[in-house]
Amino acid sequence: MKTTNRRQFLGGIGRSVGSVAVGYALADRLGFAETLARFAPERLRFGRLDPLVDRMQATPADALLPLLAQRLRGGTPLADLVAAGALANARAHGGTNYDGYHALMALMPSFEMAAQMPEPFAALPVLKVLHRNARFIQASGRAQADALEPLGADAESHSLVESVRARNLPRAESGLDVLERRAPAQAYEDLQTVVRDEMNVHRIVLAWRAYDLLRLTGPEHGVTMLRQSVRFCIEENESNARRGRAENEIRSLLPRLLEEHGLAGRERGTRKADEASIERLADTFFSPDRAAAARAAAAALAEGLDPEDVGAAMSLAATRLLLNDPGQTNSAPGKPVGSVHGASVGVHASDAANAWRHVARVGGARNAFASLIAGAYHTAGQSGYVGALPNDHDGEPCTKEDPAALLSEIDGRVRARDQKGACQAARRYCALGHPSERLFALLLGFAVSEDGALHAEKYFRTAQDEHAVARAPHRALYLVALTRVMASHFGFPAPGCEEARTLLAT
Repeated sequence: MKTTNRRQFLGGIGRSVGSVAVGYALADRLGFAETLARFAPERLRFGRLDPLVDRMQATPADALLPLLAQRLRGGTPLADLVAAGALANARAHGGTNYDGYHALMALMPSFEMAAQMPEPFAALPVLKVLHRNARFIQASGRAQADALEPLGADAESHSLVESVRARNLPRAESGLDVLERRAPAQAYEDLQTVVRDEMNVHRIVLAWRAYDLLRLTGPEHGVTMLRQSVRFCIEENESNARRGRAENEIRSLLPRLLEEHGLAGRERGTRKADEASIERLADTFFSPDRAAAARAAAAALAEGLDPEDVGAAMSLAATRLLLNDPGQTNSAPGKPVGSVHGASVGVHASDAANAWRHVARVGGARNAFASLIAGAYHTAGQSGYVGALPNDHDGEPCTKEDPAALLSEIDGRVRARDQKGACQAARRYCALGHPSERLFALLLGFAVSEDGALHAEKYFRTAQDEHAVARAPHRALYLVALTRVMASHFGFPAPGCEEARTLLAT
C-alpha cells in the first residue's frame, strides 16, 4: 500500500484548488491540521509552532499577509509569528541561501522595531520582513522542500571544531546536537571558534542573530538555529578550498595573541577608558593594518581594559567607515550611484562590529577576548575604500535651532535623497542637545517603509543599539550615520509594506 506524507497530502489538496496555501488553510479549517502534524516524521518538527511554521513556509507572500493579520486579530502573539518565520526560514534554507539568511537576520530587529511603532501599526516591521521571508522561500523553490532534515536519534559525540574544519557536515551536526543537549553554552562557544576562522560579515552576523532568535523560538530549538552557522561555515570553507584560497591569517594569529598576552585564563578587565583613549584605539581599528588592530585589541584587554570599551572603539571605527564612504560608483537595482545602504562597507562593518560585541558578551572571558580581537581585525583593513573625511564635510550647514523645524528639515532632506544635507541637519540637531528619541522615531518610519536592500532593519537596530551604550560625545555619530543611510535608501518602497499597513488599519 502506498503511503502519503503530510506534505504530499496537503500538496494534493492545494493543487486541486489552486495552491498549497489553500490546501493547508482547508485542512486548518476542517480541524485536522494539527493531527496531520503527528505524521510525516521525515520533517523537522517544532511542537506547538509546527502548523504555523508549515504555513509560513508553504504560503506565497501576498497570500500570507492577510492570514497573519487575521492571526494577530485572533490573539496570536507577534513573537510567535517571528519565531515561526525564523524556524520556517531555517528549515527551508539551512543558513546557506544569501537572501534567506538575510531575511532571517532581519527578524529579531523587526520585532524590536515593532515595540517602538504607534498603534495600530506595531506589527508593520514584522509583517514587512515576513513578506520578504516568504518571497525568498518561494523564489528558492523551498516552499515544499527542506534544507534541514531531522538529525538521527543516534547522534554521536564529535569535536564540533575539528569536524567543521574538516568540512565533515554529518559529524559536525552530530557533535553540535550532542553538545547542545549536554552544555548549550559550551556548544555556542565552540561554534564561535570556527566562526572566527574567516572574516565574513555574514558568518558573524548570522551566528549572533540566529542565537538571539532563541529568545522567541525557545532554547529547545537551539540545534535547529545553530545548524545554520555550522552549514554556513562548512560551505564557505568548501568554497575556499575549491579556489585554493590560503587559510585566513586570523586563524593562527588569534591563538598566538591570546597566549602572548596571557588572556587564556584571565577574567574580564574592569578598567574604564576615557573618551580620548577610546578614540585613539578606534583610529588603530580604522587603520589599514589588520594584524596591528588585532594586536592593539589584545594588548588593551591584557592591560585590564573593560571589553565594552574595546568594543566601543571597534564600533566607532566601523561608523567612521560609513560616514566617510563616498558611496557606490556604479548604479545597481535599488542602489543608485552614491548609495551607502545595503551591502556597503560601512553598513557591513557596523553590523559586524555590533555582532562581535554581542557575541563577546555571551559566555566566558576567553570567548569575549577572542571575539573582540577577531572583531578588531575584521574592522581594520577597510579604510582604503573610504575617504579621509566624512562625506558631508563640505555639505551646506544647517542653521535652524527649533527641534521641530530641524526634524522637518531632516525629513525633507531624507525624502530628497540629500545625504550630505540630511547629515548636516542631523549633526545640528544633536549638537543642540535635542532628544535623540524624536529623531530615532522619525528615522524609524523610513526604516520600515523602504526596502533597504536587505539591511534596513539590521542597521537601524545596530545604530540604535550602539547609540544606547556609547559615551556621550560619540552618540551623535550613530544618529548622523543612520540619517545618512535613510536618505540613501529612500525612494525604494518595501514590497508588501503598504498592503500590511492597510490590513493593520482595518
